[in-house]
Amino acid sequence: MRYRLLGRTGIRVSELFFGAMTFYERGGADTARERLAMLDAYAEAGGNVIDTASAYGESEDVLGDLLGERRDRFVLASKYTLSRDQSDANAAGNHRKNLTRSLEASLRRLRTDHIDLFWVHIWDRHTPIEETMRALDDAVRSGKILSVGVSNMPAWLVSRANTLAEWRDWTPFAGLQVPYNLLNRDIERELLPLAKAYGMTVAAYHPLASGVLSGKFTDTSRPEKPTRVDPDSLTARDHAAARAVRNAAAGLGVSPAQVAIAWLLSRSRNVHPLIGSGDPAQLADNLGAVDVELPDEVARRLTDAVEFEVGYPTDFVSVAEADPWVFSEPAARIDAAR
Repeated sequence: MRYRLLGRTGIRVSELFFGAMTFYERGGADTARERLAMLDAYAEAGGNVIDTASAYGESEDVLGDLLGERRDRFVLASKYTLSRDQSDANAAGNHRKNLTRSLEASLRRLRTDHIDLFWVHIWDRHTPIEETMRALDDAVRSGKILSVGVSNMPAWLVSRANTLAEWRDWTPFAGLQVPYNLLNRDIERELLPLAKAYGMTVAAYHPLASGVLSGKFTDTSRPEKPTRVDPDSLTARDHAAARAVRNAAAGLGVSPAQVAIAWLLSRSRNVHPLIGSGDPAQLADNLGAVDVELPDEVARRLTDAVEFEVGYPTDFVSVAEADPWVFSEPAARIDAAR
């Protein structure tokens, strides 16, 4: 596995991130051994980013037990925002009070004195972004977190947050965590261009579209085991994407899941698929995606398998750029600096 830099920091992060949301419940001794085997396999493959959240059940506690003395071998990420107590209005949100209490609780559960990457979990419309960014920067300056990221927030607000951070010498968002897969390409409209412009790392969750792109679903058969997605709910668009992934996998001699993840890796160097495997075999298969080379023609067929429009204003501007009436005839020969 190769490494890239986390945003504009110097922290080295692996191509694939490991999502520990599946560690939601502690389970027994057999479950602990299986999870330890998964972490071992991920580390042996070169993976070094483990992602969890305060709201993922017992995941932080489980990781605190499993990582032990290896904790510093990983870039450990967690999140705050979601409610710690649904009867308390201030036990949720992106304000300083909830950040402070959530961070302290996460540090205790993870058995560590700092979190390498601390995510804002979701946009809180009631908390000014200035308060959130200043509170995060204070936590960075205290040494309790090293870098910050954001998830589930509109592009205009992330841009405002990072601009404020730049002007006021606060810590900017280094990462962006968003859903991204062949069926869900919404981030290509605003969020992915934003991440490229600010040099942000993109942690792509649901890389297999909740299993739709894993090869389990075909036009004529149903999965043998229960799945998160009801097979009867799949649309013609879902089946078209799943079929394209299966066909590409058959042609390359790899698994459909590997093709779906490799497609994400081919979209941008900013993108890091977040793999949340349920067992060691599934994890091993997903890790194999880093060795899959997608020929350009295969990548194009996958991209074209389902309809997607970036929309206004990007499509409008792209058409305008090609018109000499807009930017002049020589504009077509400009070698852009960025």
